[in-house]
Amino acid sequence: MSAFSQTRFLTAAVGPAGFPPGDRPEIAFAGRSNVGKSSAINALANRKRLAFASNTPGRTQTINFFDLGPSARLVDLPGYGYAAAPRAVRAQWDALVGGYLGNRSCLAAVVVLMDIRHPLKDHDLHLFEWLRPLGAKLLVLLTKADKLSRTAAMATQASVQAALRGRAIQAQIVLFSAPKKQGVEQTRRLLQHRLEQAVENKRPPAKGKATGGEGP
Repeated sequence: MSAFSQTRFLTAAVGPAGFPPGDRPEIAFAGRSNVGKSSAINALANRKRLAFASNTPGRTQTINFFDLGPSARLVDLPGYGYAAAPRAVRAQWDALVGGYLGNRSCLAAVVVLMDIRHPLKDHDLHLFEWLRPLGAKLLVLLTKADKLSRTAAMATQASVQAALRGRAIQAQIVLFSAPKKQGVEQTRRLLQHRLEQAVENKRPPAKGKATGGEGP
């Protein structure tokens, strides 16, 4: 059973004091305001109104945590890059999200969502620089892929991949459309694999391997 089928809201935090214990792997979702992040989370969980888009984009300043069954969490980071947001709100986003991404050792993956028609804006590139140390833990969803032809969508996918490689940023890239369910199952599989890897990496080495000795 996919962990996403067991998604349940846990808590909303305005700062580190409100974060749940980092005792299980977490998958964080980040993206510009109005990029389709809530729709993507709802599609992955196969729910209609699990995650909500704010009526005032750029103003939602909480990190929302969801349980993925008993052994993992999904983390919905507040949207960024909304031009009308006050400077203080943008600074609060930097402090809140930067504090989470920089100190959350239980991160198994970060999913960055970009509108396929407008990828790699300045705020996206700023976020990718923050995320560079995570290496292969990055997954990029190019949302609203149904708005382009298949040929144009694949060309944009290749262009984004090349641009990230040019910045020494590793990431898998998926063409995604929540209304059309495009890329939904592929994304579930990729993230499920990341969670399984995170659990495996936390297990102590088998007896005899820690010192290079032979097992029984």
